[in-house]
Amino acid sequence: MWLKRLSTDRIERRSSAPAKTPLIIVEPIKSALRISALNDAAAALGLRGGVPLADARAMYPALWVEDADRQADHVLLEAVADWCDRYTPLVGLDPLDGLFLDISGCAHLFGGERALADDIVSRLVRQGLNAQIGIADTVGCAWAAARYGETWQVAKGEMRSRLIALPLAALRLDGKILGALAQAGLKRIADVIDRPRAPLAARFGDGFLRRLDQALGREDESIAPRLPLPSYVAERRFPDPIGREDDVIGCIEHLAQELSLLLERRGEGARLLQIALFRTDGKVYRLEAGTGEPLRDPGRIKRLFIERLATAKDEHDPGFGYDMLRLSALVAERLDPVQSGLAGEDRQVELAHLVDRLSARFGARRLTRLVANDTHIPEFAVAAVPAQMARGASTVQPVAQDSLAPVRPVRLFSRPEVIDAIAEVPDGPPARFQWRRIMHEVIAAEGPERIAMEWWRDSEGHALTRDYFRVESKEGVRAWIYREGLYGREMTHLPEWRPKWFLHGLFA
Repeated sequence: MWLKRLSTDRIERRSSAPAKTPLIIVEPIKSALRISALNDAAAALGLRGGVPLADARAMYPALWVEDADRQADHVLLEAVADWCDRYTPLVGLDPLDGLFLDISGCAHLFGGERALADDIVSRLVRQGLNAQIGIADTVGCAWAAARYGETWQVAKGEMRSRLIALPLAALRLDGKILGALAQAGLKRIADVIDRPRAPLAARFGDGFLRRLDQALGREDESIAPRLPLPSYVAERRFPDPIGREDDVIGCIEHLAQELSLLLERRGEGARLLQIALFRTDGKVYRLEAGTGEPLRDPGRIKRLFIERLATAKDEHDPGFGYDMLRLSALVAERLDPVQSGLAGEDRQVELAHLVDRLSARFGARRLTRLVANDTHIPEFAVAAVPAQMARGASTVQPVAQDSLAPVRPVRLFSRPEVIDAIAEVPDGPPARFQWRRIMHEVIAAEGPERIAMEWWRDSEGHALTRDYFRVESKEGVRAWIYREGLYGREMTHLPEWRPKWFLHGLFA
């Protein structure tokens, strides 16, 4: 699909200027402002791309001139690609103004290829966008038919006869190769299609012949999908758009039932679900919901998206309604039948569902669980990861402390806080310490618990040992304090260096 006037359509559809006003888009090219795009009215005046702005204004002073904005054009192209997802999930970008759609197995849903092409073009025209369609068995031939062909549809077995009449630019060649071919007197595909290949490759490169072979179907060329292809899809189209949240949720429940049957046939469950809401004006909203374990229960899928819709209500305005909904399983895993208990309810299943619902409402990264790391350093011993990250996250037990290890605070400070401490003996526990400008007298102390740092954590090669003490002050503060460094055994190359004291956490 070729959006021939993408840049000018983007501006005209948001402007109140009179129709058929000549509009040109300019950008710096070869040290001068030149025309990079123009609308049909400007093309009717005889203007073309590459003409300097000064020359165009000298001929037509009343031209409507706008600066090029490649980023805005790309955003619009991606929006059109989102909209085209209603026809096929395999949509690829063809910068700067085109799209590739793989409609294999999809055309019959719309009444055939001609009906599908007419529907795309008519809908885009209503949105203020001009499109030209090319349909063929190969990507290269479809691209050539959309931009240079007299007919948009190339039947099977007619690619060669349709291509030979087209210019060499229809093979998606860059300007340098086209210039070299023109100097050799080769301007049309018919001039090269039957020539010996070795001289052509030696003079114009293998890329030239590759494009020719791709257009003729001699070499495979796949479409790179812009979005990941879902493993399972269920969708519903509406003759009259729906906009009420209850209708949307009810439709999601029906789609979840269809999706559940597809998953059950292959013995799988969804780990990542997505609902796509297609608005009548072309805008598409996508909401995703992850699960902590494979899932195919329609009721649970419905409740997950109730939570997602509750959090995204303000961001997803239905406008004039949705004319299509699609529920996809982006990631699926094996889900074998499990014998449920007879004595009572399965609490693990309910806990897993609670984790999924909370993650859907507040975000997967806001609901975390603690996992143990293979290190003795306290601040790195436990890591918080999303609760849905690992399969069966709901069944993972909280990090438990070894009963034989010294007691540690349940929560540590994000960063140990520097304190001033005085000890009776150099390697002994502190007798008093000042923390946050308050002096605390120690009445009881336990320790030390000695922890040696890993050698790779100190970029300068000075990995200091820590001696941890559990202390209690007269004021009732129970703290976990450590001294960094050992007297006379570390940092001896610095005569004035003294160990430092830190408060790492508090006991309840």
